[in-house]
Amino acid sequence: MTLLINDDHWLKTARRVPSPFCDARPHDEMSLLVVHNISLPPGKFGGPYIEQLFTGQLNPADDPYFEIIHQFRVSAHCLIRRDGEIVQFVPFNQRAWHAGVSKFEDRDKCNDFSIGIELEGTDHLPYTSEQYQMLTKLTQSLMSNYPAITRNRVTGHEFIAPGRKTDPGLSFDWQRFKKQL
Repeated sequence: MTLLINDDHWLKTARRVPSPFCDARPHDEMSLLVVHNISLPPGKFGGPYIEQLFTGQLNPADDPYFEIIHQFRVSAHCLIRRDGEIVQFVPFNQRAWHAGVSKFEDRDKCNDFSIGIELEGTDHLPYTSEQYQMLTKLTQSLMSNYPAITRNRVTGHEFIAPGRKTDPGLSFDWQRFKKQL
């Protein structure tokens, strides 16, 4: 099954939840894929909280941790849930606000030229087979549609923001993922 990307840079089969936390890229360039992880509250899966965070609707009263993060203005292009569902927040030609202060191959501001994919998970719990399958299919589609993204230009948040970020963490099997590509 191929994941089709429409002319408007949205996945045809993903559930769309548009985020306001994006803007125009300074250049029409998508040449890096960054893999992240997220769970809200930390270590818990399912529920509406990731979507609420990425759309500015997170209620700080729902969990003590949300009091810290509810005003963050962050997004990613896509989220891959534990069951393999893909939720898309930002069209791929727009800049999502996922990487923060970052650097790849001596180039700063990775948000300017990257696509951010969140996996619902943590640094220390294994990701699901469904997530690896969908991440592989999504990555292959992105590489087909944006040829500047190659196997060597797929990385983790931890590698572009070392010391500041740790995701997708030790639980992400890079060898398995790259072999599936």
